Amino acid sequence: MTNIEPRIPDRRPDFFGPFGFKDFRLLWGGLLVSNLGTWMQFTALGYYVASMAPNAAIGSFDIGLIGASRALPVLIFSPFAGVIADRYPRRRVLFLTNATTSVVAFIMFALVTTGHAPLWALMITSSVNAATQSFDAPARQSWVPLMVPREYVGGAIGLNSIAFNAPSVVGPPLAGLLIAGIGVAPCFLVNAVTTLAVVLALAFMKSAPPSSRRRGNVVAAILEGIRFLIAHPVLRWIVLMLVVTSLTIRPYNFLLPAYAVHVVHTDAKGLGWLMAASGIGAIVGAFFTAATGGRRRGTIWAISAALAALGVAGLGLTAHFGVAAAALTVTGLATLSFIGSSNILLQTLSPDDMRGRAISVYSMILLGFVPLGSLLIGSLATVLTLRWTFVVGGGVSLLFALWVGLTQPQVRET
Repeated sequence: MTNIEPRIPDRRPDFFGPFGFKDFRLLWGGLLVSNLGTWMQFTALGYYVASMAPNAAIGSFDIGLIGASRALPVLIFSPFAGVIADRYPRRRVLFLTNATTSVVAFIMFALVTTGHAPLWALMITSSVNAATQSFDAPARQSWVPLMVPREYVGGAIGLNSIAFNAPSVVGPPLAGLLIAGIGVAPCFLVNAVTTLAVVLALAFMKSAPPSSRRRGNVVAAILEGIRFLIAHPVLRWIVLMLVVTSLTIRPYNFLLPAYAVHVVHTDAKGLGWLMAASGIGAIVGAFFTAATGGRRRGTIWAISAALAALGVAGLGLTAHFGVAAAALTVTGLATLSFIGSSNILLQTLSPDDMRGRAISVYSMILLGFVPLGSLLIGSLATVLTLRWTFVVGGGVSLLFALWVGLTQPQVRET
């Protein structure tokens, strides 16, 4: 049987310990600013597409098409992105990806401002943006463990999640106010500008050498990473659960605009507050992930997956704004705890020269399978209605989480 070493350290270091390292502080600060624009654009794009549709079914399907346009490039490029993250300087990769993301946001701003933003054009720009992110995520996330000592890795990953999710409390309501007062277009402009914060942070960071100096057949390197994950007694279940949740419950965030407009019957401001409720839960989940580090991570992972599934099912059982906000808070907390735990397990149970490829699989699932799941869920909603699709997706994910948690002791005990 494959050894699951290296183990997650049992020591509980200071919660803010990772901030003692300059490069981590710089990257964290740049991401905090950049992700404010990311969440504003995410809210604006979803609302724009949903509001152009005549009903929840069509709105869900159109958002699903946007998701599918994001999924395809991620599924194609992510395996190669993992090899690049292992073999090339991550700082250089992140310079290119963040500069490209800013340019794409400017293009989307111009399209919406001039009134030339049909669904197909938004699908193309979303596709380019997703392709860029498929290279960004493995390089960025696999760099974090190299910025801090091993005992701080769990906290650093949790704090990194906070940098992504803290803006989710401010960004969506701010986007809602901008949309109501000015229109959708300014949200894309804000994202174009704030993304440059990461580029500025990178300019002051030291370049880290590649984790692996091996060259040769890229396909062979990809297959080596896949074989490592399949053979690992813990990580294979982590990856499989990520796939299941990505296709059944994680798309709730993509379909929230259709849910808000056509089920709860609220406006852009209401959508912003619903997304903020999910963001508040996500921040709590991120703090929880950072504070617990690697202690009982497998058990926390399984419980979080089950709770996230229950939250999405609960969302489908209500059309009341307040109850939906409460369900979203619980779902956001559990989802972030599940994702953060998956990230920690992948990063700490993978050797240094394999980490980029392991994280590329993680990123491929989150950036590719979740949008693909939005098309699946959006299509199913045209038959079952969006609410019952949430209930069915939550039920399927809950059953699978319980099965893994109860039948795989090596996962629970990690």
